[in-house]
Amino acid sequence: MKKVLACLFSAVLMVVATACFTLKEPDLAQASTEIRLAHVVNEEDSFHIAAMKFKEIVEERTDGEISISIYPNAQLGDERNLLEGMRMGTVDMGVITNGPVANFVEEIAVLELPFLFPSREDAYDILDGPIGSELLDNLKRVNLKGLAYAERGFRNLTNSKRPVHTPEDVSGLKIRVMENPVYIDTFRALGANAVPMAWTEALTAMRQGTIDGQENPVNVIHAFKLDEQQDYLSMTRHTYAPAIFVMGQMNWQGLSPEQQEIFVEAAQEASEHARQVNFEMEEEQLQELQERGMQVIEEPDLEAFRSEVHSVYDKYGDDFGEYLERILDEL
Repeated sequence: MKKVLACLFSAVLMVVATACFTLKEPDLAQASTEIRLAHVVNEEDSFHIAAMKFKEIVEERTDGEISISIYPNAQLGDERNLLEGMRMGTVDMGVITNGPVANFVEEIAVLELPFLFPSREDAYDILDGPIGSELLDNLKRVNLKGLAYAERGFRNLTNSKRPVHTPEDVSGLKIRVMENPVYIDTFRALGANAVPMAWTEALTAMRQGTIDGQENPVNVIHAFKLDEQQDYLSMTRHTYAPAIFVMGQMNWQGLSPEQQEIFVEAAQEASEHARQVNFEMEEEQLQELQERGMQVIEEPDLEAFRSEVHSVYDKYGDDFGEYLERILDEL
């Protein structure tokens, strides 16, 4: 009898052990590290397109070890707050416009000097080459990790007052710019009343009419339906604005070397994907804006605009060390 009971007890233990293993195994298989990726624009914007591609690549190449959760529409704060959060470890990563990044690493603002890059291709050659890589590496000074350059794009001027063909047409307009001294001084040089503010605040200010205009790439103007408050779009293409896939150093260092390599590759591939989407969609977006009633000035006097911004180069050229000279030598 004792032998029978012992056998039964052993059998019960085996069943319980098997059941426990079976119950635990799926939990282990599903375990993953969540990375929260934030940006301040909506789901139609190229930032979101880049973020979604990054998520797809990372989750596939890490076999689900890492999951990427995306927080658009400034859900976790404006761009300056996101950068501060990354530095402190309260935000994991983001796609951030280059302008606010320059408030932490001044020399990266060299990329946004007015009329620096003649074409997209020229910008990509610099960003994806040694100069761009060095500038990204400089972010570690402020506890950030730059992964790759996504794209905000060539910026253009919109306003609710009048068509802009020449710098004289800009005079006196109250224009929202990013919280970045190069942008502020560029528009002051053009005669505007430059008003630095976060993008979320700018949207409200345009609706209320407390500012006359803003400057952004076509994809932003289209995605946020700025034609509803802004009657005129002038294709000034005054600045090429990169964006950056950026992480806090704390979260970056928490990745294995293999995962770090995947993140860098994924950020670069996602950036190139978003650039191509921007290029393909711009003509269609411009047409839609015109159909919705926005007047597009396709050929403003760019030479006249260029002649008005020499003071910006004079003021900031030395701040960028050798970077400005190196970029100009490459172009």
